[in-house]
Amino acid sequence: MPRLSYRQSLAWLFNTQRFGIKLGLENIQRLLSALDLPAHDERIIHVAGTNGKGSTCALIDSICRSAGYRTGLFTSPHLVTFRERVQVNGEMISEKEVAAGLTKIRALLRDWNPHPTFFEIVTALALDHFLNREVEIVVLETGMGGRLDATNAIQPAVSVLTPIDFDHQKWLGDTLTKITFEKAGIIKPGVPVVSASQLPEAETVIRSRAMECGAPLDFVKEPIERLPIGLPGTHQQENAALALSALHTAGVEIGEEAIANGLSNVVWPARFQRWDERITIDGAHNPSGARVLARTWRETFGNQQAAVLLALLQDKDAAAICAALGPIAYRWFLPAIQSERALKPEELRIIIQDRLPDASLAVFPSFGAALTEAREDTAPILITGSLHFAGEALAALRGEPTAFEECLQ
Repeated sequence: MPRLSYRQSLAWLFNTQRFGIKLGLENIQRLLSALDLPAHDERIIHVAGTNGKGSTCALIDSICRSAGYRTGLFTSPHLVTFRERVQVNGEMISEKEVAAGLTKIRALLRDWNPHPTFFEIVTALALDHFLNREVEIVVLETGMGGRLDATNAIQPAVSVLTPIDFDHQKWLGDTLTKITFEKAGIIKPGVPVVSASQLPEAETVIRSRAMECGAPLDFVKEPIERLPIGLPGTHQQENAALALSALHTAGVEIGEEAIANGLSNVVWPARFQRWDERITIDGAHNPSGARVLARTWRETFGNQQAAVLLALLQDKDAAAICAALGPIAYRWFLPAIQSERALKPEELRIIIQDRLPDASLAVFPSFGAALTEAREDTAPILITGSLHFAGEALAALRGEPTAFEECLQ
């Protein structure tokens, strides 16, 4: 089978999305076994939860790199380029490595039925890249849920749970108990667990699962307040405490200087990212994330309200997100975005008007048009509502192709 180019390999990979989301571990276990993955000498830190997963993974990775460990970081979704999902020592996988890895995997899967899904293939690509680059510590973020997520086919040194709340109800269930059951499915027999503070209903499920598995469990309740953190918001102090507890539990030795450097130098785009003096970008995409965003906005800007550029996907609780952001919104700018799953801005306008009848709002054909209009005023600008939208905004601000356009090239 001929070697694929980077563009061809992405085209093949994204075409596998037609297989949809299939929760289950049989295919990924078969795929990892065929590739002899993961490497046997890697320490894996497995992270699940609703909000804060990516930030916690980035903090763990940054601290480990500061201590001299060779790290592999696997996260999702990507913002601007697919390559963001797979990083070694803070360096994105190259286009050449993506093409080589996907060419190998495509040849292996030629006659498989059922065919692995997009996320199963990307998980295998990441673990194969980490093996080739001889990483020591792998930080693995779940894609969705946990129990039947492709990343759950591995055996970690520690299982980590960030705060759990409502999201992906179509797949994970319509109650917090059901959602937590899926997230807590990453807990494995005898593998220690560290968890952020949880809502009582979620904590009960986590305790039950850990007891059932004989897994030592620790809830991290004290934030890190003594050291500066490169990510804004008091919630990042809680994520930092969880990251340090995860490393300690996994037996990773880190000195105080490395901890301080790792926390202060961490970079994680679209998490209350200050693009310039006026523009802030945050990929809050569910009600709990929007509440945290509103709190962080007040911590940063006090009572000053924002010109809110908002775009959401169809499967999100738009009414609850808008209600959470309402108190910090001076005016709403609703652009159309490059996603087939996007909620139409005209529909979003109706939702906002139903919840906030006095809201000042306008619909725009693109992000660029909305930003141009928002800049006419003097209010600080907040770009939020979806990581897909945050990525599109970042690409436009950088003058780069969007993630959507990368797949089409």
